[in-house]
Amino acid sequence: GQTLVLERVSFHLHKGEFTALVGPNGAGKTTVLKLVLGLERPTGGIVRLFGEDPRQSRSRIGYVPQHASFDAVFPISVREVVRMGRLEPVSRRFGAEDARAVLEALERSGIADLAARPYAALSGGQRRRVLVARALAAEPELLILDEPTANMDSESEARLFETLGALKEKTSIMIVTHDTGFVSSLTDAVLCVGGRDQGGKARSIVRHAAVPAPNAPPQHYGGNAPQVLHDSRL
Repeated sequence: GQTLVLERVSFHLHKGEFTALVGPNGAGKTTVLKLVLGLERPTGGIVRLFGEDPRQSRSRIGYVPQHASFDAVFPISVREVVRMGRLEPVSRRFGAEDARAVLEALERSGIADLAARPYAALSGGQRRRVLVARALAAEPELLILDEPTANMDSESEARLFETLGALKEKTSIMIVTHDTGFVSSLTDAVLCVGGRDQGGKARSIVRHAAVPAPNAPPQHYGGNAPQVLHDSRL
């Protein structure tokens, strides 16, 4: 509506980097995602994705949403969900190249053994990995994951970060999380959706430094997790 969510925001993502967008619930992270994906238009300023309007270039993005509703009685298999990542606006036949991309996405996500199972029969963590595979099937240049470890057990988290580690440098990755204290060991850059100032002005986005934190639980971050230094500004 008329609420000003973000103001004086300026940031960029480097090709091949792993970026963590952090901020508490309600800070505006979802608004940032909608702008990057071209689902919302800014009331001021310019958003460019691969040098173009996001609506023209978002087909080059793989997106894993935080919540994905589905009909539990609809008979769709894991493989068929992942195949959705190959859908294009123009109808065409599903070919050998698509089959290769789907199989590779299933294997990268560690769920090839679940390919024939009904999607509705999976656990929450397994479904998240299927959604990651669906995004990877598109062979994106930029992969965006919104709270990807939500409802995941430690084994699923470890497999996810292993998958992301293998993609790093080949694919640009942005992971969105409400954990403002620590970030994945894969992280190259930390962008923080900051709080409003005393005047109640809209939030901005600040780039922070991160330093090794030996006391952070590695099983939740894919290795030794860096701690975000919120008193820094890069």
